[in-house]
Amino acid sequence: MPPIAKELRINDQIQVPQVRVIRDTEQLGILDINEAQRIADDANLDLVEVAPTATPPVVRIMDYGKFKYQQAKRERESRKASRHSSLREVRMRVKIDEHDIAFKARTARKLLAEGDKVKISVMFRAREITHPEVGRDLLDRFYSRIEDVATVERPPQMEGRMLSMVVMRDPKAVAAGEAEADS
Repeated sequence: MPPIAKELRINDQIQVPQVRVIRDTEQLGILDINEAQRIADDANLDLVEVAPTATPPVVRIMDYGKFKYQQAKRERESRKASRHSSLREVRMRVKIDEHDIAFKARTARKLLAEGDKVKISVMFRAREITHPEVGRDLLDRFYSRIEDVATVERPPQMEGRMLSMVVMRDPKAVAAGEAEADS
């Protein structure tokens, strides 16, 4: 099977004797290429080959410039709509002050509001690792500060010398925030 062409052939680029012609939604039938080109020229439109592998090839009478513009516009819209969320990390140590926890919680809220997932990590040094319950308690206190906008995607688990959990933006909180913004 031949590769699909990125650019469609238009007007004089179409080099076949007969084509199946479509205008708007109606089929004009199988016509000679010269006759099809004359019909397109009379309407000040282009003859665009939309199915080159069909027998005979299918051509459509349309405004090619307008078609390309709308296609590019649809592509831009789809790229804009599909924002990829990335995984961001907030790191803490076992011996962290309450003010610092509050500061890091605000940072996590901002990241969640942007649509990112947040990995919250507690780093253990030296003998601190013998008491993982201290790190688990710290993660619980941290989560209690952001639980109105976040939901746990992955519960706390050890990764080497770090205890970490992943949270994501809570869909219910997003809906409530949008309803509040509308009123």
